[in-house]
Amino acid sequence: MLIRTIVSLDPTLLAQALARMAGGIALPIEHLGRLSGGANMESWSFDWGGGGYVLRRAPSAEMMDGRPFGHDVEAAIVRAARRAGVSAPEVVGELVPDDRLGSGYVMRRIEADVSPARILSDPPAELLADIARELARIHTIPVSEFQHLPSADAATMVQDLKTRFASYGGDRPVLALAIKWLEDHVPDPVPATFLHGDFRIGNLMANADGLAAVLDWELCHLGDRHQDLAFGCINSWRFGHIDRPAFGVGDVSHFWTAYEAESGFSVEPDRFRFWLIYSTLWWGMCCLQMADIWRTGLDKTLERAVIGRRVSETEVDLLMLLEDDAPETQRLPIRLDQPAEPRRQGEPSTVEMLEALSDWLERDVKPKAEGRDRFMAAVALNALGMLGRDAANPAAIHDKALSDDLLAGRLTLATPGLLARLKKSSLAKLAADQPKYSALAAATRKWSP
Repeated sequence: MLIRTIVSLDPTLLAQALARMAGGIALPIEHLGRLSGGANMESWSFDWGGGGYVLRRAPSAEMMDGRPFGHDVEAAIVRAARRAGVSAPEVVGELVPDDRLGSGYVMRRIEADVSPARILSDPPAELLADIARELARIHTIPVSEFQHLPSADAATMVQDLKTRFASYGGDRPVLALAIKWLEDHVPDPVPATFLHGDFRIGNLMANADGLAAVLDWELCHLGDRHQDLAFGCINSWRFGHIDRPAFGVGDVSHFWTAYEAESGFSVEPDRFRFWLIYSTLWWGMCCLQMADIWRTGLDKTLERAVIGRRVSETEVDLLMLLEDDAPETQRLPIRLDQPAEPRRQGEPSTVEMLEALSDWLERDVKPKAEGRDRFMAAVALNALGMLGRDAANPAAIHDKALSDDLLAGRLTLATPGLLARLKKSSLAKLAADQPKYSALAAATRKWSP
């Protein structure tokens, strides 16, 4: 049976749930609205009893399938983080089945900016030091309190990505190249640390004074602290600021220095690089997973399908991270093919029909939309742009045989012509999917004559 996610929220049921949490105080819900973003969970903002709150929830039990822990554990983690001095939201209550609202919990709303674009356009002077401090405090949360959280060594985690890659077709050569590199560079095990697991600028709130809150605790686990240190530094999480490798805010060396001063632990560059490459690949796998979630009907929202086309971001990022391991003879400049112009005579081509649809959305639909509808109109325009560029210049990116050879080590970065071939095909795919992605311009400049 196909399960479709409910994307509405009954304010009456929510008011009843809050009355239960507050010991019977019945008050109306005001200014209820779904927050944009949230690829995995819904977040609803509302006012109640003179205060501002946010409900974080999964509207159906099926949306929690496969997750290592439920919202009850997540709420306990957020409370533990606050005890550790982390700027985490205050949890005021948890949903129960009788609430008929799904699974989730309610937090006090924090009034600060959550938009990465706005935060990174002019980051507060102390933001990078704040990020280092918060991460160091998260790493002090006692492992003994959460021994039931997922925990795996690096080798097992790489094998898990390899298994997922096979389940998604196993036919993207750059991803195969990254898997093989990770297998060959697994670091030695270290004592487990409590990790946030999704610590990046998109899950932080900031104001003029600096960092205001750390959000989204659904991926917490136990492991190597370098994974948390590297995760927020992957290029996809820098929102265009490729020149600021630490969270899109500043320099990695300054970030490391601040973290070491707060935590007392030294950052190991080679270990950090391993987890940076791992995290970049992991996000690519998550994009493929989003496509599967949409394809199977678990969640048919357009946003899921569009995220599935962001794999190409990670492929160019991975090549930029890995190319230094290739012999110098294989890192010579490449000549890129000029994109073809679509035919503009006679009946409208596929490209032109998609352009007409985009123009209508931009002109007649998006200006009248509000809130999440306006956000989804922008997502739809993005999707139509992808289709138009792909129709004009199709990119051949799938190659199972080549992927198998890379996984087996029969072909490597030392194979003549391989790196150049991967660069050209990956740039073409990224140009169709995300032409404004920062790595496209950066890689084109770096790799062209």
